Amino acid sequence: MKVSKELLDLLNDAIARELQVSIQHMWQHVLWGGVIGFAVKDELKKIAIVEMKHAEKIAERLYYLGGVPTTKPSPIVVGKNLKEMIAQDIKDEENAISMYKKIIELARKEGDEVTNLIFRHILEDEEEHHDTFTTLMEEI
Repeated sequence: MKVSKELLDLLNDAIARELQVSIQHMWQHVLWGGVIGFAVKDELKKIAIVEMKHAEKIAERLYYLGGVPTTKPSPIVVGKNLKEMIAQDIKDEENAISMYKKIIELARKEGDEVTNLIFRHILEDEEEHHDTFTTLMEEI
């Protein structure tokens, strides 16, 4: 299947983003403590694993389409306290939601229904993560 360079580049941007947040959430899980952190850290670990699976799925699709998946994450911002961590996570999820809607739209335009379907499923996870983080922020 032939797709545009723009779509291939967006898929690589998505991989970099997924690598970033999987590392970011993993370190947040490891570094955070205290009573509130204890309640949050397992959720951060679960989300980190989901994000890594997203990176793998996107990389497989990109490679199939003829691209070379990046190994470099987007800049990682762990945060110094739980409030900073969750605020960053909310921002990252909002950016992902925006980017993935753009990928879905472009994939549809180019007739790439598999990429469209993959990102519709990933978008559902990202919106769930956004909901988790915004709910956590209300409790901090």
